[in-house]
Amino acid sequence: MSSNRGLFITFEGVEGCGKSTQAERLVTWLRERGYEVVLTREPGGTLLGERLRDALLDVGGSMVAETELFLYLASRAEHTAEVIVPAIERGSVVISDRYADASVAYQGGGRRLGADLVRSLNQVATRSVKPDVTFLMDLDPEEGLTRLDGRASGGTRDRIERETIEFHQRVREAYLAEAEREPERFVVIDAGEDVETIARKIPVILEERLTSSGDDN
Repeated sequence: MSSNRGLFITFEGVEGCGKSTQAERLVTWLRERGYEVVLTREPGGTLLGERLRDALLDVGGSMVAETELFLYLASRAEHTAEVIVPAIERGSVVISDRYADASVAYQGGGRRLGADLVRSLNQVATRSVKPDVTFLMDLDPEEGLTRLDGRASGGTRDRIERETIEFHQRVREAYLAEAEREPERFVVIDAGEDVETIARKIPVILEERLTSSGDDN
């Protein structure tokens, strides 16, 4: 990897898949090698985005699917303009815990709004910015939700986590469909493996992907 060019990496997956943990582990690995890294998340990443996150995940909240989608898109537009693009332009590595693919999976698949519609709207919200590499932490949704219920923090499920298992299955299927659609960008990781095994694999895969991409250019 070259440290004088910006790089955009995202982590995606169903609830409880361990993507946040792996994103943090990759940040540590990169910083130990001298890279400037920006770790961010969706929804959130900005002051406005965090306020929208609170509204989107509030267990007492209720909204129609289209409202949910547009709130995620609003957060993403702000996030892209204020955090992601400036960091990439100054040569940083940006690692985001969820990005545009999350809406394709959750609102396009889970809410049945359709992947094509969400992709089209994402183009506007993201200013056509796409990740260089997306790690999809693939896991059976039932296992993921079981992990959530057993988490050390003892937190209750948020509004999205409380959805039906059928909803979460549709999310997983939509993610896998996107990975099949863009194999040059996605890396599907078996999230059923232990944390340490996955954390060792990801940097190796990342270097291989980036080396291969550089050779193609």
